[in-house]
Order: sequence, then C-alpha cells, then structure tokens
Amino acid sequence: DKPEILALNKSAIKASHNQLGNMYTYFNEEAELVFCENETNRARVYGKPNEGTTYKDGINNYLINQDLKAINANKRGTKAAANHKLSIKAGQTEEVILRFTDLLIENEALVKAEEVFRSAKNQADAFYAEVQKNIKSEEKKNIQRQAFAGMMWNKQFYYYNVEQWAEGDPVMPFEFNGRAFDRNREWKHAYMANILSMPDKWEYPWFAAWDLAFHTPTLARIDPDFAKRQLAVILREYYMHPNGQIPAYEWNFSDVNPPVHAWATWKVYEIDKYNAGVGDLEFLERIFHKLLLNFTWWVNQKDEDGNNLFGGGFLGLDNIGVFDRNTRIPGHTLQQADATGWMALYTLNMLRISAELAAKNPTYQDMCSKFFEHFLHIAEAINQPLSVKGAGLWDEEEGFYFDKIHAPDGRNLLLKIKSLVGLLPLCAVEILTEEQLESMPEFKKRLNWIAKNKPELQHFVSEWHDPNERNLRIFSLVNKHRLKTILEKLLAETEFLSDYGIRSMSKYHKENPYSVELFGQEHSVKYSPGESELNIMGGNSNWRGPIWFPLNYLILDSLKKYAHYFGNEFKVKLPNKKNASLYEAIALISARLVSIFETDNKGKKAFNGGIEKFDKDPNFKELIHFYEYFDGDTGRGLGAAHQTGWTGLVADLILESEN
Repeated sequence: DKPEILALNKSAIKASHNQLGNMYTYFNEEAELVFCENETNRARVYGKPNEGTTYKDGINNYLINQDLKAINANKRGTKAAANHKLSIKAGQTEEVILRFTDLLIENEALVKAEEVFRSAKNQADAFYAEVQKNIKSEEKKNIQRQAFAGMMWNKQFYYYNVEQWAEGDPVMPFEFNGRAFDRNREWKHAYMANILSMPDKWEYPWFAAWDLAFHTPTLARIDPDFAKRQLAVILREYYMHPNGQIPAYEWNFSDVNPPVHAWATWKVYEIDKYNAGVGDLEFLERIFHKLLLNFTWWVNQKDEDGNNLFGGGFLGLDNIGVFDRNTRIPGHTLQQADATGWMALYTLNMLRISAELAAKNPTYQDMCSKFFEHFLHIAEAINQPLSVKGAGLWDEEEGFYFDKIHAPDGRNLLLKIKSLVGLLPLCAVEILTEEQLESMPEFKKRLNWIAKNKPELQHFVSEWHDPNERNLRIFSLVNKHRLKTILEKLLAETEFLSDYGIRSMSKYHKENPYSVELFGQEHSVKYSPGESELNIMGGNSNWRGPIWFPLNYLILDSLKKYAHYFGNEFKVKLPNKKNASLYEAIALISARLVSIFETDNKGKKAFNGGIEKFDKDPNFKELIHFYEYFDGDTGRGLGAAHQTGWTGLVADLILESEN
C-alpha cells in the first residue's frame, strides 16, 4: 500500500496511492526520468544517520553534482522528475507539453493537447469578453485581465497546525522538546488547511488577514463564491481566537490588523447582489454573527481608557508613526486617529449589514440601534475639543486628525504628522434612504429619540437626523466643515495628491519634517516617497510617502458616498479646476491610479521605473507587474513585484470608471 511513482516508458510515469488511486503524467518528448524518495536527508539536515538510500534532495544532487547514488537506478520512488535536455538556438523556441490525468492511455496521450489549450483559451476569452464588455480601451482591458489573472494565480493551499508545529513532527531523529521560539503559542487552537488568497504567492506565500480582505472585492467580480468563502473561513472557530480576535498574519497572529472585514463583507455582498440580481442573505447573516465577536474583542481590548478612542499599534501601516506604534510607553496611552476611524467605520459597516438583514428579519433593527449609538459615542470622543479630559483627536487649527499620547497627569501631545492616519476618519461614512428607515420603524423611532434628547451629539457628526432633498441620510464621522478642510489637503499636489494617486504621507513633510522629543530622545518623520529609509517593522516597506492601492481604494469608496449624498453642489478645488464636484475628484484620483500601468506619450509605463527593456522589448512591454506599493513621486513599483492581491484592486477601478 506504500505510495509509489515509477516509469512506464521514457515519456510517461505512473503514481499509485492507496487512497487516491492511480495518476499518470505524459510528456510529448522522451526524457530522462529520475527518481528518489521524498524523505529528509537526516545526515545533511541533522547530522544523524540516514535510514534509506535516496532522499528528497536526490534529484537536485544528481542534476547539479552528477551524483548517481542520489537517485534510484530502478526508476521508482516517491518523488520523480523528467529531465528534458534541450538545445535551443538563438531566436528559436522549444516546447514541452505535459498531461496529468487519471487515464491510462496507451498511445498518443497528447494528440489533443493543442485542442485542449485552444478550447480553454476560447472559454477564458468569452468569459472576459462579458466581464469587460463596457471597457473601450484595449490597454485597460489588458491591465484588468492581468490583474484578474494574478488574483487567480495567487491562490494556494495553506497548511498551518500551530500545535503540531510547536510540538514537532511525530517522529524526530533526535530528542525534541518543542520549538526554541514558540511562535503563536496563544493560538494552539489554530488549524489552517484551506485554499487561500495569498498576498503574493511568489514572495509572500503566507496568511495575512487584512490583505485577504482587500482581495475579496476584486475576486467577487469573477468568482464570488470563492470571495465569500475567503471571508467566512478566517472567521471560523479554527482561525478566530476564542476571545474574538482575528489572526493577523503568520509571523504573529496576535498583532493587530485593521478591522476591515465588515467593510469587505459588505462590498462583496453588494457586488454579488448586483451581478446575480439577488443578495446572498445567508452569507451576510453568517458573517455578521462572527463579526460581532470580533467587534466585541476590539471594544474590550483596544479602548484602554474606555473613552471610545482606540489604539492597536502599527495597524498594518508599518513605519507611518514617529516611532514604532507597537511600543508600549509605561503609564501613557497612544490614542490613534486611524484605529478610532477604523472602529467608526466598523460600526457603520455593521449598521449597514444590520439594516439589510432587518428587511427580512425585523429583530435586526435592535442591532441597527446598537451600532448607531456606538458610532455616535466614537464620533463624540474623536471630535471633542482637546480641552475636554481624555478626548479629541481633531486639531481645528490644522484642520486634520492626529494620533495623541495621553499622559497619566492628563497632559496630551498631538503627533502632528499629516498621513493616512488622519485620513482614515474620512472613511467612516454610510448612507441610508428614507425609504429604508421607514421600513425599520423601531430603528427610526430610536433615531428620533436621540435627536430630541441628546442634541449635543449632532454637533460632532454629520446631519444624520434629517434627510436631504433626495431623501438620503448620511452617517459620517466628519461634518461638512471637517470634510472640506481634509479634502483641501487630500486634493492638493503639494500634500497628498500625487500624479499617481493618494500618497500615504503629505509631501509637506519633505521640506517640513516633523520632530518631537519623547522621554529624552528626539524622533522625526519626513516625507519619503520610495523604499523605507528606516528599520522600523523590518524596514521592508514604507508608509511615509508611497502610494498603496488598498487605502486609495477605500478612500475612493468613501468619497463616492459623500458624492452620492451631497451631489454636484459640494465643490472642491482640483489642480485643473477650482470648482469641481466630488465626482470629478473621484474620477481624477482613479485615473491617476490606473495611469501607473498605462503607456504614456513616451512609450513608458510608470511602474517600470524607467527600465527600458520592460518598456520597449516586445517580450516584456505588455506584461504588467502589480507591485506592493508605488513611489509617491514617480509611480515606480516598489516591494513585492507580484502582489496582485491588493494592487489587483486596479481591476475594480477600471470596471467602475467604465460603467
């Protein structure tokens, strides 16, 4: 019953498994078939005696070192490879075709290979022709299709049994007493064995929760069932901690990523509902109940002073702060504008989901009231004057939100860095129609009671208590005044607006670095549009200037809601127009993000960073690299080169701009 692979002839091998049965691999050209055992070379790895004759490094040792003893001369084993020796002349090509099947085929196993490839390509072309039917630009079609392809390619089976990893393999060649570094020791329940969407299967082939959440809107465009399963699986009992925390990423599940999963759930639901014509309420309800556990964890764990101003540490934004925001300052509390904004967004996401579920089950109106009132308390806390004890992250003089260090003696220090941290509160916005409120009489009754009995809360947030002329109600962390002052910075090319999207830090800090002395040590932050210049959080990414697609997409998604509510009457200043609508601002930002991948009038693509071979060579010039992030000044691709995961959101921007 032992699994085994053996040679049938020079162009076919057979694999036998006691549970899976027989599988065959055929080659269109004869090859040298080499075999070994898929077992660890104990002598090489542990310095211990080996028990067999060939090991899993055998094929490598044979091909590289010509070690004949490393492979099985009888052409059988549990690991095999076909060694094709090709001599390819300059300018010519050679093609090797493989077929993997459960069919035993005596002759001409590959005779229909071309037909199979052609049929599969035709099916893919037909599928994308429908998806892209409203897109006129052939270049945009190419960019979008490669983005979708990258999303599909970045799937991977991911296995991580934390308890088993900590204890070691059942049979070890030496006495084993557990890992020296007991990573994720508080997550012994975690048992992950699923096909997941990876951040980047080439460079980052591991679990990352908030990356995955941002993958799902794009995935929902072409495979909504897979997108929904991705959101469901990370909330399952074998992922989520019993206390309600969502695991962050493989290296430290206990780190805190932004609570973006409710937002992603609603986006996926909306996209699926639009395409299918009916909403998947079962999916929505299933996710909602698990999100309740996570929401409670946030409230219990990340609101240290119980005043609705939240922390959370670096929150995925690596080096964006003046110091590592994961650092604990004894006796002091770091109150974060981004964490508080995320939680305000979380409440509104849960309110919107509750309202959708209430249309079928009126009892969800209670949840609408619960999340609305929690939203009001967060809004009051973040928007209170700084003079109010323990409150306020808004600086009226600067017209921006900032992180704050709150000292035990009551003193407050605003960390006046203009970055995405202060833009996140802008994203906490939701719209409900008067018709929807009329269908939820208990919730509307509660809204009216609060408007009458707690009028002070109306001062800190949007005009939620009255519908506008289009019978829309807006629930937003920022009122009209704050929206205007934030957008003045967001849409200024001297600050956040780059030729390629929204920078993660204002360009103002290029000539005006922010410096502060904390506990006897000087700290400073300056605008840095490219790779990180510091080792904070490993030094392998930068949030002090570059453009990141996920938060650009989130900001655009929020601006669309403001535009829907205010219409064309709300005016902003753009680089090319003084009195522009929000719709025009959205179109400008979206176009600049897409332009990173488009060919300019000099035949160059910004993401290539001026590398002529990539821009000009016919073998490369049509290939798109979806980098992790992009230079805030030049649009050059930075970090991982295949992170189609969240940079694949460009596919959505193209689709939305053309529809």
